Formats: sequence, C-alpha cells, structure tokens
Amino acid sequence: QVEVVESGGGLVPPGGSLRLSCTASGDIANLYAMGWYRQAPGKERELVAQITRRDNVRIADSVEGRFTISRDNAAKNTVYLQMNSLQPEDTADYYCNVVISIRTPTSTRDHDYWGQGTQVTVST
Repeated sequence: QVEVVESGGGLVPPGGSLRLSCTASGDIANLYAMGWYRQAPGKERELVAQITRRDNVRIADSVEGRFTISRDNAAKNTVYLQMNSLQPEDTADYYCNVVISIRTPTSTRDHDYWGQGTQVTVST
C-alpha cells in the first residue's frame, strides 16, 4: 500500500505565491512519477505538473512559466509545487498523484495513488 500526504495550500491574493508539498511512503520501490492535478468546481480534474524518477517534467500550458515542480534531492519521494503569480483561475482543489509502475516479463501496469487534496483559493 502507498500513502500520499500533502501539505500547503490556503488563501492568497492575486499575484501571490504558495508552495505545495507531497510525500509518498509505503510500498514505493517501483515509484515511477509524482505530480499534481487540480479540480475546480464544475470542472474535470486536470494535470498541472508531473516529474518522473528520471526528472522528466510535464507541465500544463496554463501554468507554464508560473508554476515549477521539483523533487527533494535527498528524499526522492517528496515533490514540491511552487506556484507564483497566482490568479483567480488557479483556484481549485489540488491533488497529489503517485504512479507506481510494476513490470513483469510480459507487461507493465501502472497504479495511481492520490492524496486527500488541498484547497488553493486565489482571491482578494
């Protein structure tokens, strides 16, 4: 089993910054990637940013240049999402995602684990 614990989030005015943290623990020997998704009211959950174990990064066009994802150099099971120049449209529940990839001689199966979510509100 994999446990995903998030921290950070809160209320910030437009133009402000926040940092989210996420730590995975448990059966993470085959950890492939960690990342952040968000879901605004009435909208589908969308990828914000993801970093793989080889430090390949995917980041949404809507946040590129404002958000940065990084991994703790010492603890490879902890990632951070630095969010700068926050705008009201960034308001959402943010969820940490952990991908565990299990390979066999004949197949590869990915398993997704999620944090409980943390709320980010950008407002005056």
